[in-house]
Amino acid sequence: MATAASAARVTLFEDIFEVTALNPEGKKFDRVNRLSATGTTFECDLLLDINCEIYSLLEGEKMTLVLASTLNLDGSPDDHTAYNPSQMARNEPTLADNYEYVMHGRVFDVSYKKDGVVVIAISFGGLLCRLTGDQRHLSSVLPDMRLYVLIKKD
Repeated sequence: MATAASAARVTLFEDIFEVTALNPEGKKFDRVNRLSATGTTFECDLLLDINCEIYSLLEGEKMTLVLASTLNLDGSPDDHTAYNPSQMARNEPTLADNYEYVMHGRVFDVSYKKDGVVVIAISFGGLLCRLTGDQRHLSSVLPDMRLYVLIKKD
């Protein structure tokens, strides 16, 4: 089990989001839904593409979303350049065990706007994410960072 200190090192951002719209600009791809959501605690705005063939969220549903630097519960860094099946073979618990949908990606843009607002753009192998909110809550997410998004329904 992860300690509170190690969980704090792993988690870059966490909030509960309510899905406000599904495909707000129309459906572009058969297997992808774009979610528009608003954070309930930090009031961040989220646009997130998900593979709707393997995971679905509907308008009005709530989800916990976590951005994490590693899946290792002890906070040790991931090798972000290669998949490590030996971790699965050893049946070691990971942060992903507590979530229903996980993607690995890279921050490709961080834009600072007026009044302390930051816009973070992340690509998960072509599935995109845009997170907009107060930079005080998003300061741990840096340009070119490799990270995970973890989601579970509430």
